[in-house]
Amino acid sequence: MAAAPLRVLACGDVEGRLEVIFGRVRAIQAKSGRFDMLLCVGNFFGSTSEAEWAEYRTGAKKAPIPTYVLGANNQDTLSYFPDVSGCELAENITYLGRRGVYSGCSGLQIAYLSGTEAQQQPAPAHSFSAKDVAELQTSLLSTPNFRGVDILLTSPWPRDVGTFANSAGAIDTKKCGSKLVSDLAASLKPRYHFAALEKAYYERLPYRNHMVLQETPQHVTRFIALADVGNTSKKKYLYAFSIVPMSSMDPAELVKQPQDVTENPYRKLRKEAPKSKAPLSAEEEPACQFFFDLNKHQGKKRPSEGKERGDSQPKQAKKPPQPTGPCWFCLASPEVEKHLVVSIGTHCYLALAKGGLSPDHVLILPIGHYQSVVDLSSEVLEEVTKYKAALKEFFRSKGKRYVLFERNYRSQHLQLQVIPVPLDLCTSEDIKEAFIAQAQEQQIELLEIPEHSDIAQVAQPGTPYFYVELDTGEKLFHCIRGRFPLQFGRCVPA
Repeated sequence: MAAAPLRVLACGDVEGRLEVIFGRVRAIQAKSGRFDMLLCVGNFFGSTSEAEWAEYRTGAKKAPIPTYVLGANNQDTLSYFPDVSGCELAENITYLGRRGVYSGCSGLQIAYLSGTEAQQQPAPAHSFSAKDVAELQTSLLSTPNFRGVDILLTSPWPRDVGTFANSAGAIDTKKCGSKLVSDLAASLKPRYHFAALEKAYYERLPYRNHMVLQETPQHVTRFIALADVGNTSKKKYLYAFSIVPMSSMDPAELVKQPQDVTENPYRKLRKEAPKSKAPLSAEEEPACQFFFDLNKHQGKKRPSEGKERGDSQPKQAKKPPQPTGPCWFCLASPEVEKHLVVSIGTHCYLALAKGGLSPDHVLILPIGHYQSVVDLSSEVLEEVTKYKAALKEFFRSKGKRYVLFERNYRSQHLQLQVIPVPLDLCTSEDIKEAFIAQAQEQQIELLEIPEHSDIAQVAQPGTPYFYVELDTGEKLFHCIRGRFPLQFGRCVPA
């Protein structure tokens, strides 16, 4: 039987406003039922907390829910935390400690780090150092079969958390926060990470903790920064969620990836391409389509000449080549957008075209960096074929047929453009004749090749070409030997 989820509340800087936060918790519980705990990040105490705090410290008042807080972030509030290793401050209010891991009877694992990053050595009592972070990492990473923690609590934001993600508003994530916290989050792989101190609410898109097709799938991380309690701008300072401890979850359920998952913001970016890279010519069309950031490269190199594609040996296969510069179509590229992907397979993905000829104009692209169909490995080509078959069936169910084309000329990543055309508008023969007529008008030799032939049989790797494929299997091919109109494929079905 699956474990029951825990109901948890997390809040930002309380700043001594105990009646505000606990009053809000009481109201939520009256409406939505009891929660198991309240986790507080940022400044729990403020400079004027003493009178309000005295009522809780003496037992005159009691927190309505087990409350766990982080330590001081400044010299003024150090006196509220008498034991650096953690202690009960009042009934139902517990100081977790300078750093460590809290594990309840439910199995929920909460890692915590109190204070702000030290700017001097030795570190002040309200700050943490690289040594603190390293010791916390070691205590967890040395655990056999460590997969990550359920929750990470820090007061500072992690530096660069906004990389690859939605905007954090006025907060510059490249400048604010702590690099040490970024390192900690990267290694501990929390399912939830809460922070505060910036008086802002920011819920980042979830990010993955593995490299797709290179590492075993892992769970995602959700970073949530919370505003200060009772702020006049009505920014969100309290966050409610349910969580089943990782130790009680089915592994397959744990590693499910949400549709809006992004690249890990803390993974070092690939080195930028050399500045000497030749600029695009005036004729080359600018990159105008951007795709969901999945991850690095996969797949296997096309088998050598004389071997059938299906005979390639996986153990001898090589990964596709790295792009020579920024690639708009590699899913690991930091320049991508996230909302256009329709489907992600093992080796390929399907995405809507930005600026497409119709609302259902889509592209089939390899996840790894391949320049053309000719360069594809057998398993990638097999998945491309499956996507084409699925699109044919889908479009036929909508009363349409498709025309597909590829331009392997002044492009560095394979893009198979798939454009649907209503069945009652024209036949496949009409489409073929339209391409041939347009080619003759522009003095392009567009030849028909056998239906079941492979493009690799008529074009060697590295050879510029243009080819059209109808959903009947008919193909037209042109070997590019000089200049070629970049919009040729689009102008015919348009």
